[in-house]
Amino acid sequence: MHQSELAAGAVRLVVDDQVATVTLSRPERRNALTPAVWHALASIGSDLPDQVRIVVVRGEGPSFCAGIDIKLLSGQEPGQVAKATDEDFEQQVAGYQAGYLWLRDPRIVSIAAVHGHAIGAGFQLALSCDLRILADDARFCMKEPALGLVPDLTGTKPLVDIVGLPRAIELCLTARTVTAEEAVLLRLAELMVPAGELDGAVADLIAALLATDAAAARATKALLAQAAGNTLEQQAAAERRAQRELLLKRIITP
Repeated sequence: MHQSELAAGAVRLVVDDQVATVTLSRPERRNALTPAVWHALASIGSDLPDQVRIVVVRGEGPSFCAGIDIKLLSGQEPGQVAKATDEDFEQQVAGYQAGYLWLRDPRIVSIAAVHGHAIGAGFQLALSCDLRILADDARFCMKEPALGLVPDLTGTKPLVDIVGLPRAIELCLTARTVTAEEAVLLRLAELMVPAGELDGAVADLIAALLATDAAAARATKALLAQAAGNTLEQQAAAERRAQRELLLKRIITP
């Protein structure tokens, strides 16, 4: 088992064979996010050991993640966020987004284990994961528009893909809170369990995922990720290619 701390302890990584657990560990700030944390998340993604098949993202303390640390925006907290006046503003934001994008990698299945609040950037972090398991006290909110901002941490596409454009507009522009029960109804989560059963539910899901052949799982996830953007004919062709490549690999490396 490998353990490490990043961003001065604000993020913990534990790698246990095929499972990596990423824990946001600023409970005193409800795991509010900073540029250092986003860069730490990106670093985890770029250095993830090849044997890892499952990544679990969770938060320490009463909340999954309260979003961006508001003290940064007001200048009360040491650190620096990208400013629109900076010439390299978009490049800086791209660096923050890198902390989220790797969670879609077809080589892994990512799971957000959400309890308490997942607000703004925290909601987008949960949306970046392939699967979401919620405690019954979980709450989602896309807060950015209420703060005069847009959601810019890769959350808009999965939100629209999951709930559709009209509902995504309503959720973002009202910045209202979505309960765990409603999140399941909107397909924003695969499962809701009592708070005390969250760890067990995640463990059960991990066991079921690891029971599937690793190469087939990776190829299938990559195939499914293409489906929404493909026509039926394109997807059928993609299925043929994926099957041939998978079987050829078995012949070459039995």
